[in-house]
Amino acid sequence: MAEPHSTVVLHDVATGREEIAFETDALIEAPNWSPCGSFLIVNGDGHLFRLDLDGTRALQRIDTGDLRSLNNDHGISPDGTTLVVSESPARGTSVIYRLPIGGGTPERVTDLAPSYYHGWSPDGLTLTYTARRDGVFQIATCPLAGGAETVLTQGPGHRDGPDYTPDGQWIWFNSDHHGGLPELWRIRTDGSGLERMTDDGRVNWFPHPSPDGKLVLFLAYPPHVEGHPRGEDVELKLMPSNGGAPWTVAAFHGGQGSINVPNWAPDGARFAYVRYEKE
Repeated sequence: MAEPHSTVVLHDVATGREEIAFETDALIEAPNWSPCGSFLIVNGDGHLFRLDLDGTRALQRIDTGDLRSLNNDHGISPDGTTLVVSESPARGTSVIYRLPIGGGTPERVTDLAPSYYHGWSPDGLTLTYTARRDGVFQIATCPLAGGAETVLTQGPGHRDGPDYTPDGQWIWFNSDHHGGLPELWRIRTDGSGLERMTDDGRVNWFPHPSPDGKLVLFLAYPPHVEGHPRGEDVELKLMPSNGGAPWTVAAFHGGQGSINVPNWAPDGARFAYVRYEKE
């Protein structure tokens, strides 16, 4: 199957205006916006790339050492000095590594696989990720320096896409553990206070709190969709971070790869996402 045409889009929250940052006939996924605001990090074909938002806007491949099978779960530290990546040489083998922002030799962070990075604590010390343990996808955390992980959730179901609030008190994620369609939930970083945040009859994935903590951006699929595939007509929605009815800010063809990882601009005025051409 041919790769879809990928368009990296910058969306202005206040005006709804959208700017095309980059287009290619190759598969590009999962934009992170750098803390300095001047570039994005994206992945494609097992590699990681920098996309400067000034100048030519050409992809610049980042040296990730012997890692050649990166998936679309990567991120940038709050201080802008470090990258984390997830590599999956085969299905179910994903492990998280850290390396300098400009590239270099990766250092392993998670001992267990599969572990799929999704969020970084505001103090830069802790990662949150999706971890399949005993056959169940749970939400876990571990120190950036490596060491024992803490599994925050329990019981059957599928949990995914965790991301920290900017005050470091909560982790948002999506889950179907209640027996219905995937909805958004949040949990305190000590594993207490689990709270359901949406109940709108959609298949909701990948929540990302805004830098000011007032809003949460997420990806919504139609109710018939299973999992989080690419190649669906989807919507990006915003909702108040303390709960309330979501509203649609963009409708497009996308899904997997559109906003898998934190994607807000540091000032919270815009966010980045990827849309794909219908085949």
